[in-house]
Amino acid sequence: MNLYEHTIIARQDTSPSEIKQLTEKYSKIVEKNEGEIVKTENWGLLNLSYLIKKNKKGSYIHFKIKAKGNVIDELEKNEAIDKKLLRYLTVRVKKFDLDANYFAKRDDDDKKESYKN
Repeated sequence: MNLYEHTIIARQDTSPSEIKQLTEKYSKIVEKNEGEIVKTENWGLLNLSYLIKKNKKGSYIHFKIKAKGNVIDELEKNEAIDKKLLRYLTVRVKKFDLDANYFAKRDDDDKKESYKN
């Protein structure tokens, strides 16, 4: 079994309920093909670096997946035809970083601390 980090970007006008449906849809595809979703993170609506299909923002969903390569092929095949998605990216990793949450909202104390350093 290989370890993958998989990120999808949904259109900016996608509702929170549709985001949840997308998450469930792609999780089921992984599980149906004998893969395992280790962690799912909803990073929220973020600015894109450049316009993609006339969108300035996108809703990011990040999966940490333990599966064989054919699961990723099936996942990307389904994502390529989904009109709600702008982009997707899969990266194979050696191990997962399950502790860090890079897109969590930080408290003001944490921000002040990072500016001092």
